[in-house]
Amino acid sequence: MSKKELLIIFFSLFIIFALGFTLRVESVHLTGIPSNEKAYYQDQNDLPYMYDMDSYYNYRLTKNYLNHGYLGDTKVNGTEWDFHSYAPSGVPMDYPPFLVYLTAFIYKFINLFTAVPLLSVCFWLPAFFAPLAGVVAYLFTRRFTNNYGAFAAGILTVAAPFYFIRTVPAWFDTDMFNVFFPLLVTWLFIEAVQSEDRRLRMLYSVLAAFSMLIFSMAWNGWQYQFYILIVFSVVYTVWRRLKGEPVKDFITIFGIFSILTLLMVGLVTGFLNVIKFFMGPIELIGLSSAQGPWAPWPDIYMSVSELGIPSFSEVVTGVGISFLVGIFGFFWIPRVLLDKKLKEQFLSRMTWFFYLLLVSWTVVGFFSLTKGARFIILLIPPLVISSGIMVGLAVDYLSLLKKSERFNLLQRNKTYITLISLCIVLLLTLPAVFNTCETMKILQPLANDDIWNAATWINSNTPNDTVIITDWSYGHLFSGVADRPVVFDGRTAYVETLPSRQFDRAYPYGSKSPSTSREYWISRAFSTTNESLSYGIFRMIATSGDMGYITLDKYTKNTTESAEILNNILGLDKNSAKNVLMDEYNLSDESAEDVLNYTHPNNPRHFVVVNVDLKGSWYFKFGTWDFSKMQIGNYTYSHGNLNASRNYFTSDGNLTLDPKTGAVTWNNQTPYCVITIKNGMIDKHYLNKNSNMCVLLQMDIKKYAVMDKKFENSVFTKLVVERSNSTYFKSIYENDDVSVWAPKSS
Repeated sequence: MSKKELLIIFFSLFIIFALGFTLRVESVHLTGIPSNEKAYYQDQNDLPYMYDMDSYYNYRLTKNYLNHGYLGDTKVNGTEWDFHSYAPSGVPMDYPPFLVYLTAFIYKFINLFTAVPLLSVCFWLPAFFAPLAGVVAYLFTRRFTNNYGAFAAGILTVAAPFYFIRTVPAWFDTDMFNVFFPLLVTWLFIEAVQSEDRRLRMLYSVLAAFSMLIFSMAWNGWQYQFYILIVFSVVYTVWRRLKGEPVKDFITIFGIFSILTLLMVGLVTGFLNVIKFFMGPIELIGLSSAQGPWAPWPDIYMSVSELGIPSFSEVVTGVGISFLVGIFGFFWIPRVLLDKKLKEQFLSRMTWFFYLLLVSWTVVGFFSLTKGARFIILLIPPLVISSGIMVGLAVDYLSLLKKSERFNLLQRNKTYITLISLCIVLLLTLPAVFNTCETMKILQPLANDDIWNAATWINSNTPNDTVIITDWSYGHLFSGVADRPVVFDGRTAYVETLPSRQFDRAYPYGSKSPSTSREYWISRAFSTTNESLSYGIFRMIATSGDMGYITLDKYTKNTTESAEILNNILGLDKNSAKNVLMDEYNLSDESAEDVLNYTHPNNPRHFVVVNVDLKGSWYFKFGTWDFSKMQIGNYTYSHGNLNASRNYFTSDGNLTLDPKTGAVTWNNQTPYCVITIKNGMIDKHYLNKNSNMCVLLQMDIKKYAVMDKKFENSVFTKLVVERSNSTYFKSIYENDDVSVWAPKSS
């Protein structure tokens, strides 16, 4: 390789990395948020809060690792245990550690020279790591085409909208690995297959296996890429055997890669991860069934927006221009491969093996979209490679013009060929870059000053063993910043552990715990109008977790009946609850006492209930779950901001209010009742008995909520919207966006 060629490669890699980094740094300015609101989403260093709450989970685990050398809070019988998550029982630490290891190493290294807070390292790491995926894409694509195509692939990778938005500064999560490692592993595997040197084949096989090991330590879904390579290789081997072609060398490479990967994964991360590899597909079928593994409890994962099936436009937007160019490449590349002369001239280094693998990779990527929009990221690697090869072909076709007498100008001056080639690259990459600049405008941190201040207040003003009960989506922030255990967080029911629970003694209750039952009970506590029941639910969860229903299940053998019984006794005192268990449900004295130890504990744990904003839709849906029909409640709920307009208040959700006349409409309908909260006073008016919805107005902070009249007097309405006095709960802290409540009995 000439010095000029090396210089071109180095310069291309520099541009790809620099562009990927610069674009991500620009997002720090919060360009999509009005200037007067930016400070609300920025910390004391004028940097945005984290965009994704999982970032605070990774931050907390990194703190643990730096403090005592492992990710969990402590060790129980030799097993790392996380007591901050799924409190009070906690969970065995089952999380890929690579992000933590990498962050801790960088933090330690930087602090050899200057003092930099850990949170700052977490903040900036994605912007430095994500562009490396573009570097790998360039090197991978260059294996099959020219520098122009490779450069295009690199740029399209770092500018892919879905990948970009999940790898900006302040998105401290494993998404940064989910393009880099699939590209790296597949590239090394292809090099092993196509190399003609026996020693290089062995070397690349080992490197591919080692890269897969690191990937298994970086993301719980690493098996996805392994499945693609393994299944495709098996099919390819059978196909070659049927054609009578030699397969010995390929089987050797395939064997080294697969066996070494599983062996290293087992030795380094534990053989439970190998079990997950084999049990994962079976569990996937269970998750896809009508009831799922959590039945009869509601499936909280239906409320996770990124697990919803994306529309076609969302897929195209997420992948970017690579979607169309890559798909076109899949149709054009075989035309070249089928023509011996064209293949030799333009794709001499490409084989049918790689082409079919690329197509299979993409097809499986499309299939993964049935599991949620978050898996759009898995489509990006094969499509950017196909796009790069397609760009390379377009540039190579220009060589045909040089031989044509109709283009004498191109024959006399090669500079024109270079300029046209650059124009082709720019024609595809510049729109991708500009689109990325537009994409960053939708970024808005999920955390803000109000949430952060509430978390720091809890940290300073509550006992260390206080349990926080909040919406799962905020759990990671409160456990990380308030440094208190939470009953539910972003890992929800720990679905990733399902394939191996039956083989792990740390999960004695299998799919019963952790489970989605937590979401039902928390939602039930908020949606009910019975404060005593609400308090009883919170007390049970904070003190004994899932043991109430699990213990009752031993006697009823029916979880639906157990849920019914708990709903009937949790609002009662202990003696009354015991009478109900014995008289109405025929439990013995001993069995009743066994259940009551968990439902009505003698020494309940201190807890606080934290509410953020007015998000209550899923509380009402899950809180009215129909166990017999396995169906969520379908109730009206909307919330948003009020905007003053002359003598009217309008909203961002079809609500209008005339303060002078008191006329209120939502979707052009007059509500059943209007509840106005202003200066701590609550004013309630009934307007339309034929309506089924109520409008609640928080005039001090200019917010509103619309809900079914069934929940007019719910605990959610009292604590979250009205923030009014309660029989069982007292307000201990509040700001515009957050309210914190504690039981009066404590």
